[in-house]
Amino acid sequence: MELSFSKPLPDAGLDLESARRVLDLERQGLKALADALDSSFSEALDLLSGMSGHVVVTGMGKSGHVGRKIAATLASTGTPALFVHPAEASHGDLGMIRRGDVILALSNSGETEELADLVDYAKRFEIPLIAATAEAASALAAAANVVLVLPASDEACPMGLAPTTSTTVMMALGDALAVAMLERKGFSPDDFHALHPGGKLGRRLLKVSDIMHGGDELPLVPVDTLMADALLVMTAKSFGSVGVVAGDGHLEGIITDGDLRRHMNAGILDMRTDEVMSPGPKTIRPDALASEALRLMNERAITNLFVVSDRLPVGIVHIHDCLRAGVA
Repeated sequence: MELSFSKPLPDAGLDLESARRVLDLERQGLKALADALDSSFSEALDLLSGMSGHVVVTGMGKSGHVGRKIAATLASTGTPALFVHPAEASHGDLGMIRRGDVILALSNSGETEELADLVDYAKRFEIPLIAATAEAASALAAAANVVLVLPASDEACPMGLAPTTSTTVMMALGDALAVAMLERKGFSPDDFHALHPGGKLGRRLLKVSDIMHGGDELPLVPVDTLMADALLVMTAKSFGSVGVVAGDGHLEGIITDGDLRRHMNAGILDMRTDEVMSPGPKTIRPDALASEALRLMNERAITNLFVVSDRLPVGIVHIHDCLRAGVA
């Protein structure tokens, strides 16, 4: 059967009024959630922190769609997680749930029939169950080890039927769990990069050490080298600069095209590097983000930076390296 709808004339003012009403109701729902959080939230985190397996997120209908997102967010922030559809669970997918897992069941009413087999399975095999529901007196809440009660909120749907505010609040609760777990674990940018090697996030988290040039590519000369020899190294390495190192290997200075222009005269080839170099050059750590290197080069209008660890030059990074890697 094809549904027919009456089509009132478009009214931009009414459209904006509708959108703002939706956003205001959902904002109120989020505030109510923040105000309602209590010790049960920490109890849920204790269960998640102590598990040896996965967070098994489950839910039916719109709660299921939210559950898939929560599982993905947990997994991408260092908490192993997967989504199990409750109807499929009753037809074999219960085998995906094992001792050591924790189940996070989402149901606004707490009376979702399709969750029954999964809840029974959890009780039978002593798998901890966290319930996220708006009904503290529901069957799901009664079966759970920890209940995260969602505050009563008006749905943004004018008929009060379509899950809108309730799903927004449920998703925000999942985000809160994921981020709180991230902070409990001390999840670092390195950990995040390991789980997000591709795409824009991966590029933003690249380290200088990932893109720098090292070893034989480094343009370095001793502090008392004649400029004639230093120029040969500078030309051969093709970075437009050469680093000047002391006897202990520490980076003492740098010679760039600008330094050459400032000292240009007939006797420059007979000068020593310590007479031409700019002492105390700007450097960067190998564990710094590549985006930081790009920012420094842009701010100082330079094209490369020596990468230094304990004052010892271990690499050099050129602005083109950042651009080629997609760092911007």
